[in-house]
Amino acid sequence: MARTAVVLSGGGSLGAIQVGMLRALADYGVVPDLLVGTSVGAINGAYIAGHPGRPGVETLASLWRAVRRSHIFPVQPVRGLLALTGRGNHLVAPDAFRSLLEQHVGYKCLEDASCPLCLVAAEVTTGRQTVLSQGPVVDAVMASAAVPGVFPPVRIGHRDLMDGGVANNTPISVAVEAGAQTVYVLHAGYACALDAAPRSALGMALHALTLILQQRLLVDVARHRSSAHLRVAPPLCPLGISPADFSHNRELITRAHDSTRKWLADGAPSDPRFLQVHEHQ
Repeated sequence: MARTAVVLSGGGSLGAIQVGMLRALADYGVVPDLLVGTSVGAINGAYIAGHPGRPGVETLASLWRAVRRSHIFPVQPVRGLLALTGRGNHLVAPDAFRSLLEQHVGYKCLEDASCPLCLVAAEVTTGRQTVLSQGPVVDAVMASAAVPGVFPPVRIGHRDLMDGGVANNTPISVAVEAGAQTVYVLHAGYACALDAAPRSALGMALHALTLILQQRLLVDVARHRSSAHLRVAPPLCPLGISPADFSHNRELITRAHDSTRKWLADGAPSDPRFLQVHEHQ
């Protein structure tokens, strides 16, 4: 039974925020018995599961500082045109993303991870949650992060799977069902202080998705509060960075590290009010 779990949400490039949060947890000696991730949280969770402790977090931070949008979402005009004309189901080929994962994850199968790991994806035809804890780790991460319309679904076994955010973006329920008594929730948040709508189609789609899923988080926290000790790290706000913008990763890691350290020093209070979607003044 997992005593302490860390849950990592989806959120595109805002996954850099989770790296700062993980650094703060490492500062305070929080060692999870279970990692649960969805979408970009699956990427971060898979890496930390294979490289636990402060050294792994620091290497993950270095990787995030170096990554650019083109490493994951390369511009492909022909493929985009085919998708828009109904001759393709995705805008971006997954090859660059897969290569990045294969280069850095460091182990083959989910069950080989140093820390138990569960990744959440969604079945394409039903939208139902699928929890992956065995099998090839890169396939599982690719499935959990297969943003609909952006990346193609990933076939695992007899199921076609897509981004887990469709079914359970912040999978607190998976940690609770695994028996976790204390659950640290590292939610990437959303761009609460954008001055204008994102200019790219990808940016607009990811921003809209994070807004929808932010409101789902409030419901999930209320539902599971009596089942486990939830410690929901406060997201960054004000935040004017789109979840498709990878040019501010260094800043996001530093800000999240500082704010999460302060939150932990204050006793890690859980106040759901800071999760509410609000109008930026």
